[in-house]
Amino acid sequence: MAEFRYRTWLAFPAREVFEWHARPSVPERLTPPWQRLRVIERRGDIEGEGRSVMEIGIGLRRVPWVTRVSGYVRGREFRETQVTGPFRRWTHTHSFIPDGSDASYLEDRVSYELPFGTMGSQLGEYLVHRKLERVFRHRHRVLRDDLERHSRARGEGPQRILISGASGLVGKSLAAFLSSGGHLVARLVRGVADSKREDQIPWDPASGTLDPAVLEGVDVVIHLAGANISEGRWNPRRKRLILESRVRSTQALGRALSRMQVPPRVLISASAIGYYGDRGDAWTDESAVSGNGFLSEVCRAWEAATELAHDRGIRVVHLRIGVVLSARGGALAKMLTPFSVGLGGVVGSGNQYMSWVALGDLLGAIHHLMFADSVSGPVNAVAPQPVTNHEFTKTLGSVLTRPTLVPLPAPIVRMVFGELGEALLLGSARIAPSVLERSGFCFLYPSLRSTLSTELGRDYD
Repeated sequence: MAEFRYRTWLAFPAREVFEWHARPSVPERLTPPWQRLRVIERRGDIEGEGRSVMEIGIGLRRVPWVTRVSGYVRGREFRETQVTGPFRRWTHTHSFIPDGSDASYLEDRVSYELPFGTMGSQLGEYLVHRKLERVFRHRHRVLRDDLERHSRARGEGPQRILISGASGLVGKSLAAFLSSGGHLVARLVRGVADSKREDQIPWDPASGTLDPAVLEGVDVVIHLAGANISEGRWNPRRKRLILESRVRSTQALGRALSRMQVPPRVLISASAIGYYGDRGDAWTDESAVSGNGFLSEVCRAWEAATELAHDRGIRVVHLRIGVVLSARGGALAKMLTPFSVGLGGVVGSGNQYMSWVALGDLLGAIHHLMFADSVSGPVNAVAPQPVTNHEFTKTLGSVLTRPTLVPLPAPIVRMVFGELGEALLLGSARIAPSVLERSGFCFLYPSLRSTLSTELGRDYD
């Protein structure tokens, strides 16, 4: 059998690193964003010989991959062995090796045998090792960054956190990040909650139905719910849905929080940099007034809907989020297909500014704001280095090693996308994260190239 090893030194004791791996949300945290791997089901845990059912993309196919856990030694080791899947045999051993009392080594050892016998091994082993190198370098970086971020709030203890919009790109990733840090995460779900899931709380934001009693004991509320603004043209019906989905859900949540006997410490309520409107190339921070246009109108109403929570004495943060970059979804995922086949290009003049944020830094910013008691009101969740559309286009093409010679002229944008295209593709916003930086937040992905390289796995080639 072939063998691959990857080892990293960590400034954390082996027991703490092991406990992080034992939490159920960790597989979602460790799956690289560029990898076509989906966790379908997990049964049990690493102590009780758990079982994972996944799908992995290989070429044009999706192949089932089932593994079981064995060899559990508390604080030191466990193994995952393939039951069925793409390999002839596969065993992944996780070892946690103390280096004194305050540090450790994490070693991942993969023993595998490819299908097709000797020919398969000769042809595939080199490629498998390259892929494993990329995967485990990413996994170990995520682990280190998560441990460091969670260690900064260690004195606060585990928090009970409620998330709305937990099925979206940001919400799903946030729930996994917070759960892997030892926090207790509950999700607001529309309609009837799954009776087998203790972490689900039913609500109906359209009618305002949310029982305050079931929220008692919650320390932090993170409100991310709202209809997707980039789906379809903005006709009157779609615009009404975008506005009402945000305002009504925020009002319903604020009403329930205001009626709790002991309300949460903080409500972090999503908003967007659309609040500022089209600002050209002018630097804009949280002190700026609202702009004009539909998105500015939505953001003003969205933020005003938190009034009941504010009046109840809850610290309210309006998180004005920029373009979230992740290969798992959102704007970047939609761009990958045309850019990957050489059909990407500058939109409009290319001079309009795009204020973006890496998904990993957005999760870190939310975690930071949970404990930044002096911060309230508007907070721009954007990287400190906004770029023009021309810069973004050339950087993405460079990371993908593809040409970017197919422009999308402004008249075509307006004809195809209408008002949505004017606001999201042609509008310019050069936004500064002034409040985050003053409050001591540290960006792990401040540059566009490092963010795109990490999300697409290209910095490991």
